[in-house]
Amino acid sequence: MTEWIVNTMNSLGYLGIGILMFLENLFPPIPSELIMPLAGYTASLPDGKLQLVPSIAAGVIGTVLGALPWYFAGSILGAERLERLADRYGKWITVSSKDIISSKHWFDKYGNKAVLLGRLVPVIRTLISIPAGIARMSLVPFLIYSTIGTVLWTTFLTGAGYLLGKNYTLVDEYLSPVSKIVLIVIIIVVVAFFAIRIINQKSSPSKTETNYRAVAMWE
Repeated sequence: MTEWIVNTMNSLGYLGIGILMFLENLFPPIPSELIMPLAGYTASLPDGKLQLVPSIAAGVIGTVLGALPWYFAGSILGAERLERLADRYGKWITVSSKDIISSKHWFDKYGNKAVLLGRLVPVIRTLISIPAGIARMSLVPFLIYSTIGTVLWTTFLTGAGYLLGKNYTLVDEYLSPVSKIVLIVIIIVVVAFFAIRIINQKSSPSKTETNYRAVAMWE
């Protein structure tokens, strides 16, 4: 995959960066942790084939545009249908129903700000558009929050590649374990959330039982 990313960027320049980051939002296995540091490293070379700021801009545009398909999918299809589709076809794009549930839990916890925060969190940033669409978040705020978070993340990755030079791959090497840890933590939190919810539902008396007890007290 690394060779394909390098060839795309070398042949298409800024357009290649935008296309790669667009695809990274559609297909999580394509890593932004490799794309943007490579762009930063290329911008640091003396031949001047790429420049730092335009590279960041291309990455931001590609990322924000790539967030829209998942946003509209969530808005049109809804949570249950998307989860069923992910269970059936998700292996082709490595998106599971657990990933969708995790991103939805993140959105439920932080609200609209989850779109901004999610762009800074490995794993979540690719899928946070789905619960935003499911919740019918207005498009303009969605784009604003997405752009702010994307600018921060893309600038960090590109700047790291620019400073590290030939060692730009260290960004991916250091962030990949973090991504796995974050995913594990999110899964644990989601499982615990639903487990507590089920336990509370079972332990709390039903409305009928409550009414019956109230009547019994008056008799």
